[in-house]
Amino acid sequence: MNDALKEMQDRQEIIDLTIAYGWLLDHGPRERLDTVFTPDAVADYMGLICEGLPSILEKVTSALGPLDASQHIVSNQLVTIDGDTATCKCYLHAQHTVYGLEGGENMVIAGRYEDELVRTPDGWRIAFRKLISDWTEGNPNVRGGGKG
Repeated sequence: MNDALKEMQDRQEIIDLTIAYGWLLDHGPRERLDTVFTPDAVADYMGLICEGLPSILEKVTSALGPLDASQHIVSNQLVTIDGDTATCKCYLHAQHTVYGLEGGENMVIAGRYEDELVRTPDGWRIAFRKLISDWTEGNPNVRGGGKG
């Protein structure tokens, strides 16, 4: 395979990872996040640091589990590849919903993910992910699931 074709394939695999993350968060099974992250990945979710895949899984499950629905949309992926490492920045628009919640059922978070990736024997994986919130709209009580 020539270098240009290989780079196109790598870019698409990395973009597919950013998309798979959202699908797994919203529709599961979240245990399959091992197909997105390295086992020792670190995620910085707006200052909350999760070290290792089990910690990341616990955080996303506790944050999204109480919701009635969520939808994570990513776009505008900017990928830079350097051998067996890469970076990817992409925009995020995430809607979280708790039906019947006083004060409004929805909360939107708009921002971006900034990722550092490594090529593994199983393909590209995210080794570090940073979530940056640019703006939010809606009922902040949705973030806690509005329950309990």
